[in-house]
Amino acid sequence: MQTLDHDSARIHIAAPADEIYRLVADVTRTPEFSPEILRCTWLDGATGPAVGARFAAVNKVPRRPSWVNKPVVTTVEPAKTFGFERTERLGGTVEWAYHFEPERDGTLVTETYQVTRPLPWVGWFMITYLFGRHDRRADLRQGMEQSLQRLRDVAEQSAAAAPTGAPGGRAADQTR
Repeated sequence: MQTLDHDSARIHIAAPADEIYRLVADVTRTPEFSPEILRCTWLDGATGPAVGARFAAVNKVPRRPSWVNKPVVTTVEPAKTFGFERTERLGGTVEWAYHFEPERDGTLVTETYQVTRPLPWVGWFMITYLFGRHDRRADLRQGMEQSLQRLRDVAEQSAAAAPTGAPGGRAADQTR
């Protein structure tokens, strides 16, 4: 049986923390970044991030039909941390978080997960033998790295396109 407990991945993004936070905390944009998410929609009248808000996420990995889980937002600290927890009947409970630290000309973004309730043996059986995911830890690591790279691409394009003086914009060179 595989071991799955926690991991993290980091990337430097040349954009302000508040802009990157807005992208991540708008879960409806998650499919732009995550290779395993097809769709996210807020539930129960929620329209944005708030502790306790729930959303439906449609996930998909190779050799497995798509499935829906319903995470709940656990941490909302604009420009600092955004976190949520998802529990699946045969998939245990996993807490996901994004942390934002100002750094040089941008932000160091760290994506983490922590398994707080392990997968039961039947969940591992399904993942490994029915769906052919022999190294779920490596799958998740690769997904985090890909998500962070896609997030960087979108955030840096947005920061570069912002007008001078606007939030997320770069100051124009004033030399003559």
